[in-house]
Order: sequence, then C-alpha cells, then structure tokens
Amino acid sequence: MLGKRVTKVLKYTVFFEPAEEGGYVVHVPALPGCVTEGNTLEEAMEMVKDAISGYIASLKKHHEYIPEEQGPSLMSIIDIPIQASA
Repeated sequence: MLGKRVTKVLKYTVFFEPAEEGGYVVHVPALPGCVTEGNTLEEAMEMVKDAISGYIASLKKHHEYIPEEQGPSLMSIIDIPIQASA
C-alpha cells in the first residue's frame, strides 16, 4: 500500500514532584534534561507531553538517537527510621 504511514508510540516514565511554590515539577529520566512544570497536575501532564515532543523533534532534527524505555520503571517510597535527638 502506497502512502500508508506507520505511527510509532513511545512511552516514557515521568515523575511528578510537588513544587515548593505550588504546582508540580516533572522529570523524564530517559530524556536527560527534559524537565517542565505546571500549576496543576493536569497542566503539568500537558506540559510534559509538549516537552517530550519538543525533545524528540530536536533529536530527529539533529539525527540523534531517540531513547526508548525497555520496560516500566518501578518507584517506591522507603521508610528509613532515624533516632530522634534527645
């Protein structure tokens, strides 16, 4: 079939961290330096989609490798007990 275009869907793990001044800072570990922010979780989600798209567009423009995650990341919160000062 001529003219059929295949679209590839890339998936990236993103981390949303509460910002001190409010809102969220978002990091994309697989794309070094890809960081954005938003005032709400919804805004931060849209901002990170835009940031990832721009990052990939820049890599394509410069004929650079586009990193792909090999599997889902795992995140956990670990409790570390410390002795209180007397």
